[in-house]
Amino acid sequence: MSWLKDKWQALKERLNFSGVGKIAAVVVLVLAVLLSFLGMYWSSEPDQFDVVASAKEQAAERGYLNNSKKLVVGYTTASTLHTLVSTLLDKPGGFISNDLMPPGLFMDNMPAWEFGVLVQSRDLARAFRKEFSRSQSQSTEDVNLKIAEPQFNFDTRSWALPSSESEYRRGNKELLEYLDRLAGQGNDKANFYARADNLSDWLSDVSTRLGSLSQRLSASVANVRENTDLAGDSSARQSNDSGSYQYVKTPWSKVDDVFYEARGASWALIHILRSIEVDFVFTLQDKNALVSLRQIIRELEATQASIWSPIILNGSGFGMLANHSLVMASYISRANTAIIDLRRLLEQG
Repeated sequence: MSWLKDKWQALKERLNFSGVGKIAAVVVLVLAVLLSFLGMYWSSEPDQFDVVASAKEQAAERGYLNNSKKLVVGYTTASTLHTLVSTLLDKPGGFISNDLMPPGLFMDNMPAWEFGVLVQSRDLARAFRKEFSRSQSQSTEDVNLKIAEPQFNFDTRSWALPSSESEYRRGNKELLEYLDRLAGQGNDKANFYARADNLSDWLSDVSTRLGSLSQRLSASVANVRENTDLAGDSSARQSNDSGSYQYVKTPWSKVDDVFYEARGASWALIHILRSIEVDFVFTLQDKNALVSLRQIIRELEATQASIWSPIILNGSGFGMLANHSLVMASYISRANTAIIDLRRLLEQG
């Protein structure tokens, strides 16, 4: 053991452990602990909020909540979009995806969650610009929404000149002006059209997103899939032949990122669908589809259950360890199936 003592003594002398080296080591240790706790705090997901209460609170602050305390059609959905983007920017740690300093630099789960929320916000903003605010295909675009929608599609990694946050805040500012006009402020009033075809078009985008997330989550376990790209159309062609089957596997380093992206997307969709239930209530009742929408929300709420494991487990299907990705894929697939059924009701019911 004498050689070990000699090595330790030499190391202490080299680092001057009794002096500056000891102080530096303590500082580094304290800093690492503080950054770890700060990272854990920033990783906490925002709580769910009441979309109606949030919309009424915003309307009251802006001074256009009438005596009946009722909001105009479309206000709840537009306000929910505004709140979703605000939550991304103002939650603990702010918007982390473009951070260049620790602990944000070393975090990947929260940026993935942010991206999931942002994708759903972008799709809803596009629906507002293309469908919800327009009476027909020949009508003009809303002056505020045609600015807001591109702002939400700005690069998530830009940290300066301009930063992602500044562009998203500008989009939210334009959305707030749309809300003012929607509530009847000023001469140039905005509109929102709660029609079955508008809702069906947006749900088609949601279904596509959820289908992709479900496939990526399921690919946490390697498997071989038949190539169904051209199924159902004998005359269909594709640019590159990908073979009769495909081998799919999500890289192990991306499994938790896909999981948290799906979790963020589901969190955003829960709020959006709750606001859709408010603004499209008569359309849904007319199609006898209100219960179908509520079932979709219930399926997505299951994706927000507490995660008791310190890491996202990636067991092999029926193996001894759980596979969190497959559980998430199950809920999202069921929600997607319910959305497909809801679209059929809206189109044919």
